[in-house]
Amino acid sequence: MCSSFPISTALFFLFIAFSLPSVLSLTTHEQWKKQQSANDVHPNDMDPAEAETLFKIMETMSSDRNWKVSNPNPCEPGSSWPGIECKLGQDNRLYVSRLDFGTPPNPTCKATATFPSEIFHLLYLQSVFFFRCFTHTKTNISIPPRRISTSLQQLSLRSNPALVGPIPPQISSLNSLQILTLSQNHLTGKIPKEILSLTSLVHLDLSYNFLSGTIPDQLGSLKNLEGLDLSYNSFTGQIPDTIGQLGLLQKLDLSSNLLTGGIPDSIGNLSFLAFMALSNNRLKGKFPKGLAKLQNLQYFIMDDNPMFVSLPVELGSLVKLQELRLSNSGYTGAIPQSFSQLLNLSTLAMQNNRLTGEIPVGLSGLSHIYHLNLSRNLLAGVVPFNSQFLKRLGRNLDLSGNPGLCLDKSVVCNGVKIGVSVCRSNGNGSLVQPLRDEAPCQLSKSISLLGVLCLWALYGILF
Repeated sequence: MCSSFPISTALFFLFIAFSLPSVLSLTTHEQWKKQQSANDVHPNDMDPAEAETLFKIMETMSSDRNWKVSNPNPCEPGSSWPGIECKLGQDNRLYVSRLDFGTPPNPTCKATATFPSEIFHLLYLQSVFFFRCFTHTKTNISIPPRRISTSLQQLSLRSNPALVGPIPPQISSLNSLQILTLSQNHLTGKIPKEILSLTSLVHLDLSYNFLSGTIPDQLGSLKNLEGLDLSYNSFTGQIPDTIGQLGLLQKLDLSSNLLTGGIPDSIGNLSFLAFMALSNNRLKGKFPKGLAKLQNLQYFIMDDNPMFVSLPVELGSLVKLQELRLSNSGYTGAIPQSFSQLLNLSTLAMQNNRLTGEIPVGLSGLSHIYHLNLSRNLLAGVVPFNSQFLKRLGRNLDLSGNPGLCLDKSVVCNGVKIGVSVCRSNGNGSLVQPLRDEAPCQLSKSISLLGVLCLWALYGILF
């Protein structure tokens, strides 16, 4: 039976048996070499696709130099340019983590620069800044539908007058975003509700644009928000009550819009609030009931609103206040005595209202104040400030436009003019307002000096 087995077949199987180990060994060796090659990537090597994307962005943005030629390894220490930072990826290659454009030493932007949507293809990018980049060629924010970086934490586009159009709702896909700054551009349209799903946001700044519509109620979903700036736009409607849900908010700026209604009572829930600016709107009515809860408030800017109410006593309990601006808003009644408790106050501006009564004596004890404007009201009585107070404030004190106010003669002769006349006695010890300004006090000095000289001359003649 064995003799019948073909010799050629036997030789074939014998060849396979001896050659198979070497083939398997070669295959294993090639795989090992590939794996070793992957593990031996030099830490200064940049991912080729990442590099091409970066150079395309640079070609779109800047003509400072030929970036691909002058900096072929942009992440390599010693050859990288200002405005770029890199980090190692999981594959031991370098990836872009930060880009800055606009002002030297960072790359400057050419006149034809347009918004580079390729930045969202840089998968490790965490921060990107465009400052005064889009100034001539109109462009808009565009976000590609696929392969978007989920690492981006800060997106800042400031002072770009040629950046136009709406805020794209696709911005909600940047779900790691913590800081979104789109200030001083030419953006239009409404705030997309999708943007309010970015629950990681800590700072949102859409100021100085041409945005319109109402402030969405969904704003209250941004629980981590610490800074909100929507100033200098054309927002209408009321301040949403949901703003009281932003429990970590420290800065709120809604000034210079077209907002109506009152300040919602829910504002009182913002216990960390340090800065609140609501000036130059159409707000009116009473102050919120929870105003006294804002014990961390340091700046309250509320000028230019048709309020036409009396000033709340509760304002005097906000003892951390450093700046209080309530001018040109039709406030009536007396200045609350509680304002004397604002010992940290440096600026108090309440000009052009309808305030009546006397200036509280306690205001003279505000040792940190350097700017006080109570002009163009209906205040009356004797100004309760001594000469040191007047000298300390100098031109930063304005009481003009209050016909019923007057200064005691003992404090007026110090060369400081504050727009108030000198008081005169009515004969029974009380002081009344004269029909003259501060000049007679200076004149009285000259008359007194002249009288002394005349007496001296007379003494010389007689003796």
